[in-house]
Amino acid sequence: MTAVLERARTLPGWARSALIAAALVAVLAITVTLTGQTQLTSGGTASAAVRLGLPILLAGLGGLWAERAGIINIGLEGMMVLGTWGAAWAGYQWGPWAAMLGGLVFGALGGLLHAVATVTFNVNHIVSGVAITLLGTGLTKYLATLVFTPVSQNPRQSPRLQGFTEFSIPGVSDGLAALQAQQRVFVSDLAGLLSGLVTGLTPILIIGVALVPVSYLVLWRTAFGLRLRSAGESPVAAESLGVNVVLHKYIAVTISGALAGLGGAALVLNPGQLGYLENQVGGRGYIGLAAMIFGNWRPAGLLVGSALFGYVDGLQLRAGGEAVHALLYGATLVAVVVAVLWAIRRMWTAAAVALVAGLLVYAIYWSVDTVPSEFASYAPQLVTLIVLAAASQRLRPPARLGEPYRRGEGR
Repeated sequence: MTAVLERARTLPGWARSALIAAALVAVLAITVTLTGQTQLTSGGTASAAVRLGLPILLAGLGGLWAERAGIINIGLEGMMVLGTWGAAWAGYQWGPWAAMLGGLVFGALGGLLHAVATVTFNVNHIVSGVAITLLGTGLTKYLATLVFTPVSQNPRQSPRLQGFTEFSIPGVSDGLAALQAQQRVFVSDLAGLLSGLVTGLTPILIIGVALVPVSYLVLWRTAFGLRLRSAGESPVAAESLGVNVVLHKYIAVTISGALAGLGGAALVLNPGQLGYLENQVGGRGYIGLAAMIFGNWRPAGLLVGSALFGYVDGLQLRAGGEAVHALLYGATLVAVVVAVLWAIRRMWTAAAVALVAGLLVYAIYWSVDTVPSEFASYAPQLVTLIVLAAASQRLRPPARLGEPYRRGEGR
């Protein structure tokens, strides 16, 4: 078994990712078979997960751009809030494409303010981020009262907006739905999950997903990206080589805010709730930051983290406490598999911790029939805490993340 694991580690990254994804689908298929909770792998759950995971993905990408340049951006939440108001205001005037632009611009303004505070005035990054979140929340509340109340008669929400027309991939969507209906173990489960990825698509969803490879190519395959990342790894050395560190930090943090604002626009343009609603961001900026940390400051890992949080959020919204209760059974299976793998690699302490955690989760599953709806609504936040605790042992943040820098240190 050890030889098999060592050989698996030599496979290309895409092949390892495919094997892990297949293993997770198998765990879900087993859980559906033993618990009878078909919502775990239904196309509706997958579709909801994609829509709910998109704002988290965009916020996480925003965090990636800023932190790769050495700037902690805990103000993503406030920039998303600014993006929701900007998207609702522009969308009400000129339609969904203008809503995307409005969210992007308002988020970028929040990012620019964060850059001025942290890069020019060397304000502590955490203090600046918290201030921007408070400022964004207060400012949008004032603007919503001023602008939306006359038309919606409610200071907490905007009028209903015009959304994008949804579409599905012809032939593929219907074929996967038919395969899901046959209720074959694993095959129908996989078809259900895949059908959610090709059904009910919108332009903002496609653009958001496309930004993942675009961010990777720009940050890791261009000279500009190399300079930007050097500002987060060793700004003094970068400046000594002629890199304008301050300019690159400004660009990175402004793009970070723009992406977070686009995440706010994705919330406003969600087909299930077209419009601005006070507090609709609901901590997704922080969850996006957690997804970025889970992904180890890499785009592909960030995508996986966003999918995980979006899946849990979508599951509890569509099926409530019973589906979350069934998910505890799946979590137990994952914990046992992880414990076995770590035991094979002779990581005895980690294996014991994983096994004990799995037994505790199974004890909860066995002792209750359902998870209370009040608790189920906090499932994404709970998963965030668990994932961060588990991932904290292998993280590798940028070397100079959060450290102050003054122009001229490298000369």
